[in-house]
Formats: sequence, structure tokens, C-alpha cells
Amino acid sequence: MTLRTNKDKLVSVSVMGNIASPGFAGLPALPYQLTAGGQPFLLPTFGGIVYNVSVGDSAYGWLADCIHPGVSIKLSDENGNRGLNILACVGNTAIVMTGEAKGTRGVVTGKSGRFSEHVILHFDKATREKMAIGDKIMVKSYGIGLDLHDHPDVKVKSCSPELLEGLEVTTSNGKLNVPVVAVVPSHLIGAGAGLTSEGGSLHIQTGDKDALKEAGLDTLKLGDVVALADTDSSWNHGYLRGAVGIGVVGQGDSPRNGYGPGVTVIMTSASNGIQPVVTPGVNIKDVFALK
Repeated sequence: MTLRTNKDKLVSVSVMGNIASPGFAGLPALPYQLTAGGQPFLLPTFGGIVYNVSVGDSAYGWLADCIHPGVSIKLSDENGNRGLNILACVGNTAIVMTGEAKGTRGVVTGKSGRFSEHVILHFDKATREKMAIGDKIMVKSYGIGLDLHDHPDVKVKSCSPELLEGLEVTTSNGKLNVPVVAVVPSHLIGAGAGLTSEGGSLHIQTGDKDALKEAGLDTLKLGDVVALADTDSSWNHGYLRGAVGIGVVGQGDSPRNGYGPGVTVIMTSASNGIQPVVTPGVNIKDVFALK
């Protein structure tokens, strides 16, 4: 059954950001952070142009803290950046407007939340070599307001129509069947709860390696599509028994407690209207043929 949507009524509008420099806050104890075991560390974190980590690579093993694959953009104006973070949708086209890579096109692959508020973009590695901090990148935002006519209990978030179609979602018994690589149990959902679900991310906690392996989450890749059990993101992120969320792994792991791979939520149902279908290899790298 073909999904009936209102995509023909959606408005496509430009939003823009600059390639953001990696930053470290000041007091009380930064730039050092603490691992889950209490050891101080200093590692690259969100922001900048990441030359050697891309969508499709492992979400684990990098000497980094919630690293963003590819390119991170942001606006210094808070209101404008809020618009960028809310309106950009996973799968939207990003166009370089200034610098040596001017005219090159990429794809929105995720968003990061509190303390960074970046939009994460994929460009091929050759393009990244031509980019510089401060380059302007425009995103053709398209997807906000997307509705599924036959599934009023499912709210779509930060999801382009192209991503929805590319995931090969089906319908049966009144539920939306969504292919995912794994289901994240609610006890492993960490940072991001209580915050807005229109932008930002939810983190998969990785302090308990055994629990991570039991849930089949120890081999996640950047760009993997996962389900979030007992999680309602209709208005903001929070625990609700029976609710289901679907998201894309947009950020890498973290040594910190309560953090781990960051997930950008793309749809949610408070009333069990989504049925995750565990399917190996569901990754936006393949959906958008990223190189």
C-alpha cells in the first residue's frame, strides 16, 4: 500500500548556516570532561569539517566525543540558528554558497542538540578538502508539516519526503512498518530527554557495554536507522510505555556517562502506531547513495 502524504502542500524554503568552528566552553572545568569511569579526557568534539569520519562508518571507536561526521553548520544569530535547526530535515539538499567548494551539493544527515545546536551535513571527502570554517551553506528545507493521511497517530519530525520514501515503509494492521537495524530499549536512552523534538538529538547511553551488546547496538554505524522503545517525541522527548520513535544515528559515541551515539528523531507515535522491523543494513548512506 502506497503511503498517502501531503508532500504536495509542503513549502520548500532556504535556511543557511556557516561551517562552525569546534569550540570548548570555559568554566567550571572545561576543556576537560570526565569519562563514565571518572577519568578526565580531552578529545575533538562537535563542529568543524571532519575529514575522515563519514556516514556509513562505525559510530564507535573514534577518539572523539559525539563527533559529527562530515560538516557542521550553525548561525551566530540565535533566532536564525533555531530556524535552521528546526526547518532542516534529514535528506534535504545542502548547497555550498561560498569558498573553493562553491556550488557543490551535499545532504542533511542529522542534527545535534543542546550546547551545539548544529545541523550535520554529508559532503564527499574531496569536497571537504576544499572547504573552510565560515563557508556559507544553504539548505533547501523541505519536510516540516509532513503528514501521513492514514496514520494520524504518527508524527513526522525532521524527515524529508525523500527519506520517508527511501526507507520503504509499509503498512499492515493499521500500523506503519519501519525497517530499522535495532531497537533501543528505554533504559539506554540518555541525554536529550525533556528537550525539544523538533531539532537536536537523543543519545544512546553506552556506559554499560553488556547492555549495549544485548540490545544489538554495539555495531551501530553512523546513518543507521534505529527504533526508540517506549519513547514519545510528539512534542518533546520523554518516556511513555508503548510509544515508539524512529531515528537516524547522526553523531558518534562519547566516553561520558549518559551520552553515546546521537539519534535525530524522524517519526514518533505515542499510541504504538509504529512497528519496527529489524532489518540488517538500513542506513541513509544507501538511501541517498552517499559517497
